Amino acid sequence: MDESFGAGGFDATQVGGSGVQNDQKAEGVVPLVIQQIKKAADSFQMYGMSFGMVTIVGIVRNIEHSSTKITYTIEDHTGQIDAHYWLDGDSEADSKAPSILLNTYVRIFGSVRNQGGAKVLMVFNIDALSSINELTTHLLEVLNARYMAEDFAKMAGVGGSGGGYNAGYQPQTNSFNNNFGGGASDNSLGLTGKQLMLYKAVKEYKDDLTGISKQELHKKFNHIPMNELENIMENMTTEGHIYTSIDSEHWLPTDVE
Repeated sequence: MDESFGAGGFDATQVGGSGVQNDQKAEGVVPLVIQQIKKAADSFQMYGMSFGMVTIVGIVRNIEHSSTKITYTIEDHTGQIDAHYWLDGDSEADSKAPSILLNTYVRIFGSVRNQGGAKVLMVFNIDALSSINELTTHLLEVLNARYMAEDFAKMAGVGGSGGGYNAGYQPQTNSFNNNFGGGASDNSLGLTGKQLMLYKAVKEYKDDLTGISKQELHKKFNHIPMNELENIMENMTTEGHIYTSIDSEHWLPTDVE
């Protein structure tokens, strides 16, 4: 892997001392899962911060070779995306194209493009993982990047009031307080009625990496008005019963058995 990239940390467009983003070309690298890329606009932004390049980690499900490019179909726990590695026509340079095998985990650095109405990646660098631990690290980096972008946005007055760097992690900190000395039942959390129903839906959701979305919750409990559902979820997040995952509309429980 190119030494200049490292493990895919959070590197946003520069912000000033006040936390307000400078008006300049998008730059920097942000770690993401595929679902985030597919839902994003052409110019990737997170809480108003722009990024010129993204990095993902996934498994190679298909490889197609042509005279001009190699197309990899990459899959993670949130979906699939095609990634194009362009060949420059120089036989010597093309012979040094990455040696990637099917059904192996890779890390990709690239830019997002809209091609035929679908999001694709233009590959700048692709390498096989040296350890499966890099996959776990990447998922943690995805969460950390979102929390950091959210915190920058709060300092800039976008989407909320100010808050310290650790504000995004408060729900997880509370989970240690809630569970110290043993697990607690749902009822012992002090939740009743609609709160308890929504909490159980979050806790019982099958995807323990992405979490349940606001749309799925509202579909399941359509008798609860959307604004009321949002208020309940915000309150449970503040109290530390749940926390947001890939974005502010997906939740995971802090009390994991």
